[in-house]
Amino acid sequence: MRKLVRILKWSGLLLVVAILCLFVAGSILYNKKYDAPIPDLHASKDSLVISKGKHLVFTTAHCVECHFKPGDSLKVVSGEEVDMAGGGFPFKFPGGVFYASNISSDKETGIGNYTDGEIARMLRYGIKRDGSVLIPAMEYQNLSDEDIIAIISYLRTLPPVVHKVPENDFNLLGKAILAFLIRPVNPKSTPPVKVLTDTTVEYGHYIAENVSNCKGCHTERSQNTGEYIGEELAGGLFEPVENDPTKLIFAPNLTPDPQTGHIYNWSFEQFKNRFVKGKLIPQSPMPWGQFKNMNETELLAIWKYLHSVKPVQKKIGAVIQDAK
Repeated sequence: MRKLVRILKWSGLLLVVAILCLFVAGSILYNKKYDAPIPDLHASKDSLVISKGKHLVFTTAHCVECHFKPGDSLKVVSGEEVDMAGGGFPFKFPGGVFYASNISSDKETGIGNYTDGEIARMLRYGIKRDGSVLIPAMEYQNLSDEDIIAIISYLRTLPPVVHKVPENDFNLLGKAILAFLIRPVNPKSTPPVKVLTDTTVEYGHYIAENVSNCKGCHTERSQNTGEYIGEELAGGLFEPVENDPTKLIFAPNLTPDPQTGHIYNWSFEQFKNRFVKGKLIPQSPMPWGQFKNMNETELLAIWKYLHSVKPVQKKIGAVIQDAK
């Protein structure tokens, strides 16, 4: 019996030491540097390119959802066009908090000193100017060259906004996650130079997967690391309701399963009208304010795509549920 107690005691001590070593190593390695090519993509002054970039930033790619100026949150939720780029929106997770950057042309607090290639590298490879990894809140790795150029072209038209965003604040768990679990994500394949804008399933797949990131919310992820752990687009637990840990937010199942698919029986008109209505559930994290301004071509393509994916039988229930 005493021998067993000693074994358990030393095993527990070794476990504590191992955990401490993990966290210490994480605190040292969390800000390590990575390398990736700088895309040979450059901003354009063509008004049509800039207009397309503005539509991406304010609507389909919904950049404004996080990078708006402080004080404009209600306007963003309602879908109004705002003076954006101030940044500072906080993202909280068990490992701490990180903030959306100031992406205005200010040279001290924004991206005014970044080259076009450095901005393109952040979008495509998730690597900051200093080589450290971006928290994977933006999944734009597979954007076409044309769309990245359009976004950069529009950002270059933004006036400077002097607003210093707080430094990211990670605890020991967050640093360990950054050191050992978070890595830059490369494109799945060679990104297209451009994508044909039409109402096909292929274009719907491009928007849903690479631009609007439907997968990011409607595929269940680990609450600690953000890693995908569920069937694609089948919904699941998304996050706790902000400031109310007794409630949880669940993303609906968007697959065309006859029994559990949220939009299986929806006509295109129903689908389109739901977007037009904007945010109906106050706690919903979906950027309804931006998506309500999608055009009919985009919505029809997405609707076709969502009805073409693999059906997954997964009952979700209400969007807001009591924590168990």
